Amino acid sequence: MRIAVLSRFLVVTGALALGACASNEKDTYVERPVEALYNTAMDDMVAENYEKAAKEFDETERQHPYSNWATKAQLMSAYSHYESGNYDESILALDRFIQLHPGHPDVAYAYYMKALDYYVQITDVGRDQRITEDALKTLQEVVRRFPETRYARDARLKIDLTRDHLGGKEMEIGRYYETQKEYLAAINRFRNVVDNYQTTTHVPEALHRLIECYLALGLNDEAQRTASVLGYNYPGSEWYRDSYALVTNSRDLPPDLRAQKGWFTQVVDSIF
Repeated sequence: MRIAVLSRFLVVTGALALGACASNEKDTYVERPVEALYNTAMDDMVAENYEKAAKEFDETERQHPYSNWATKAQLMSAYSHYESGNYDESILALDRFIQLHPGHPDVAYAYYMKALDYYVQITDVGRDQRITEDALKTLQEVVRRFPETRYARDARLKIDLTRDHLGGKEMEIGRYYETQKEYLAAINRFRNVVDNYQTTTHVPEALHRLIECYLALGLNDEAQRTASVLGYNYPGSEWYRDSYALVTNSRDLPPDLRAQKGWFTQVVDSIF
């Protein structure tokens, strides 16, 4: 009796397993017209169901790899991944599109979208900045490859913001070294800002911090020369006032310095 029941159980279990396998296989691949697949994906995207849309676009390409729809689906899949926050998947899809279609009319958009995938992941300056560096490289590539496009115009603006972010990271590290009295390490960071991030908002402070470090090391001539550069380029800044106080041991600026040439500008004039 027990053997008969066990046999019946095994038969039923086997049948259920086969049915499940058949069901999974059916769910995995159901051939559909390319237009239907693509339109379904577009409907999902419009409804902001981006993860579902990405899967539908991928399925469009998988079932109809040689159709014109497949090429469009590759880009739309990348965009859907971007909107859903799956940036790594978006980058992979875009790299594949660029590799397969280097001469496609939309390849500039693919490069630009890849840059955006990196750009939106930029974190605060307190964290690792490898993503920021990747964003800068890809944005520069957009400008280099497609200089006359609207994508390049926007990329140039984002390059400025990205460089300012990287300059901010250098400043943070430099300030840390300075507080630890590791002045040579701090100087290297502040010099990097002055030399390589000249168009950013951090340069006046970097010059001032250099003056602080030079004075701490007893390098008064270096401090004086750096002070002259700061006064020449940023005579009205707060960093100019603070640096003037450091070099002259005075917190008060003479009246003529408030409205006319900066004191350090006069130093530069006397040097050159």
